[in-house]
Amino acid sequence: MLDRLSPTIHGLILDMDGVLWKDTAPIGNLQRIFARMRSLGLKVTMATNNGTITVEQYLEKLAAFDVVLDAWQVVTSAQAAAATLAEAFPDKGTVFVVGENGVVSALCGAGFTVSTDPGENASAIAVVAGLDRSLSYDKLRRAMWHIRAGARFYGTNPDRTFPTPDGPVPGAGSVLAAIQAASGTDPIVIGKPAPFMLKICADRMQLPLNEILVVGDRLETDIAGGQALGARTALVLSGISTQQQADTWKPAPDFVARDLGELVGVEPSSQTS
Repeated sequence: MLDRLSPTIHGLILDMDGVLWKDTAPIGNLQRIFARMRSLGLKVTMATNNGTITVEQYLEKLAAFDVVLDAWQVVTSAQAAAATLAEAFPDKGTVFVVGENGVVSALCGAGFTVSTDPGENASAIAVVAGLDRSLSYDKLRRAMWHIRAGARFYGTNPDRTFPTPDGPVPGAGSVLAAIQAASGTDPIVIGKPAPFMLKICADRMQLPLNEILVVGDRLETDIAGGQALGARTALVLSGISTQQQADTWKPAPDFVARDLGELVGVEPSSQTS
């Protein structure tokens, strides 16, 4: 399928949730799919809006599916958020986080003091929110108070849902919507469709944009982000967006495939063996 494009694709930027797996369930035989990409001589990086876990934890998850990658090949919205705040607040300070370990770890690594306790009264320079499966009314209330007191409001990503084997569940965008409604303030969204993470991946692969294919399962984030970057795009139907939605998306993705295996030429029988 990839040989249909000119100039030739030499690098892939892959989303994870809905492309590689749904929660803990892999989509196809990932070992064979990555072996196929290596045999095609493709450079591969990951750009995920899901910043709930760290890069190291993503590498461990990939290794559990017999896929070995290096840390430079994975970029998360939590990393991108930390980089954005480090530029905006060079003197650092306290950040209130409505989110999980990936965001906390990235911000601490960038030199910020992180608060996740809604009972703390210390002022915050910013609120960073993402998917938080321990979300509580008290966290929403504290985030609202900080923002109304002048803290800048950042969101890791706008994904309203999150794919699981049992179907979509609420995602980071649902958390952002609640804080936005309470505070009356729109978030500064870091993840896709903003091209910031994708640009990091492109720079790390050292490839021109017209030789890069951005692969994702969401039209409004992955495909829109890849198009904003100026790369080619491929929608896989293994996650959130449907063929019907793809048919009306303008501009259309360069490819629509059943899943990543079909996109790179791995037969369905070998994906499951």
